[in-house]
Amino acid sequence: MLRATWRCYDVDTENCDKAGVGDAVRQRALCTDLTIVGPALLNETSLGPLVINGSLFDTGKPVLVVPEGAEATLSPRRVLVGWDSRVEASRSIREALHLLAGAEEVRVAVVDPEATCTGNGAEPGADIAAYLTRHGARVWIDRLASHGKPVATVLAQHAIDTSADVIVMGAYGGRWLRERLSGSVIRWIVGTPLPLFLAR
Repeated sequence: MLRATWRCYDVDTENCDKAGVGDAVRQRALCTDLTIVGPALLNETSLGPLVINGSLFDTGKPVLVVPEGAEATLSPRRVLVGWDSRVEASRSIREALHLLAGAEEVRVAVVDPEATCTGNGAEPGADIAAYLTRHGARVWIDRLASHGKPVATVLAQHAIDTSADVIVMGAYGGRWLRERLSGSVIRWIVGTPLPLFLAR
C-alpha cells in the first residue's frame, strides 16, 4: 500500500509487553509529523489508549484518529474546528494548518462562547478566524449552545450537520484525560463517525 503512494517510508515492528507499548510508540512518534490510529487499534481497548498516550501526550505530536467507517484524508474539503481560546486548541490549529489552508470550507465552532472564550471585546472566534484567513483558509464561525450536552457531543453532531470530513480539536489535560482515554473518551472517539485530528 505504501509503495503505491510513491512516498518515502519504512515499516517497523516491535515485540514488547503491554507496559512497553507507550514507550515504543513514543520513540517512533518523536521522528514523525503525524501518528494515525485506525479502527482496528481503537477497537483494541487495551492497546488503543496506550498508543494515543504514547504519541499524543508523550511527544506533543498530533494524532489522526480514524474510527470504524470513517474515511481518512489529509486533503479534507470541509473541516470543523473546535475552538475555546485554550493553548491546546491553538496548538491543534497550528499543527493542522496545512489541512485548513487547503480546505474549501473551515467552520470554527465555539460552544457556549460566553463561558469558553476570553473577554477581549471581540466576537468569540473572530481572533482565530482572522489568523486562519491570513493563512489562506476560508472560514466561517459557528457559535453553538450546548444545552447541557458535553461539548464533544455538540461538536460531533455539528460536524455531521455541516458535512465535515474531519474534526480538529485540542486534547486537554494531562493525567485526567489519560485516565479517561481508557473509558468515556475512547468510547466517544469510537462512536464518532469522523476522523479526529488531535493535538495538545
